[in-house]
Amino acid sequence: MITIEVVTQKRQEFVDITSRVQAAVGESGVSEGIAYLYCPHTTAGICINENYDPTVAEDVLNKLEELVPVSGAYRHAEGNAAAHIKSCLIGVTQPVLFSSGKLVLGTWQGVFFCEFDGPRRRRVLVRIIPAAQTA
Repeated sequence: MITIEVVTQKRQEFVDITSRVQAAVGESGVSEGIAYLYCPHTTAGICINENYDPTVAEDVLNKLEELVPVSGAYRHAEGNAAAHIKSCLIGVTQPVLFSSGKLVLGTWQGVFFCEFDGPRRRRVLVRIIPAAQTA
């Protein structure tokens, strides 16, 4: 398993980790398979979305904030209930196919670490699963 360290700067932000996931695939020496990403944090997540125009990530964060505002009538006493809910909505796992050692993403797609309770030091765990070999 490979660990990607992510240091976030804001309470809520998307951090493009595409190149680090690609590097993890390269380190593995496997040419065909799945990079299975897991975020072991209850107030963060992982998604694949457009990484060409940064306003897309801003729009997603703004809509999530509209749906689940930081200051709401929550029972969770730590003050980060909204971050837990956003993590549930985005999800904490993401499989990414790779072929010939390269991530298989759409033209404008990237892989994002989604911070909802930062700034913090975080981790993304990457498990490389080789494609089944047929004779």
